[in-house]
Amino acid sequence: MATKIYIVYYSTWGHVATLAEEIKKGADSVADVEVTIWRVPETLPEEVLGKMHAAPTREDHPIITARQLAEADGVLFGFPTRFGMMAAQMKAFFDTTGGLWQSGALAGKPAGVFFATGTQGGGQETTALTAVTQLTHHGMLFVPVGYTHGAGMFAMDEVKGGSPYGAGTFAGADGSRVPSVAELALAAHQGKYFAGIAKKLKTV
Repeated sequence: MATKIYIVYYSTWGHVATLAEEIKKGADSVADVEVTIWRVPETLPEEVLGKMHAAPTREDHPIITARQLAEADGVLFGFPTRFGMMAAQMKAFFDTTGGLWQSGALAGKPAGVFFATGTQGGGQETTALTAVTQLTHHGMLFVPVGYTHGAGMFAMDEVKGGSPYGAGTFAGADGSRVPSVAELALAAHQGKYFAGIAKKLKTV
């Protein structure tokens, strides 16, 4: 039976959605793995999203419910940062998972994170660190990417997002920057690496 990987994200300007697609490509390269991209519900009204110049909703990525998380063998959560923590839309989704917490439905499942920040000091590490609290209360197994992507993670020749915690990108203060080649490469690697770990854990 295939290992089910769910990529669950929230994206305002499309940066996190782009990373999600690259992560899926990496995970899809692992045999006997089935990958689905989901988005969490939006909490802001259309009028506000319009004023923020938010990206169009990715209708090809269905909205997930908390109950559906339990179907996955492993979950990667992606979100933009708001003052060093996950965006409220993703936190609101986690707040609906109380039933799963009470039943222990997610305990023992591997989980990882990926993220986008507006600036270099915007929370590439704190966003991931503060997200781990959500995983911990569910008893999920945090799977960081570490430095498994190799030499590229040590390169200092360009500004790039991502960290040992997971793939990342910089959106720019106005959301105009797009993920770089290096950032997309780390995202694809994270997907492949995470899928391999989840596949191994399923056989235990």
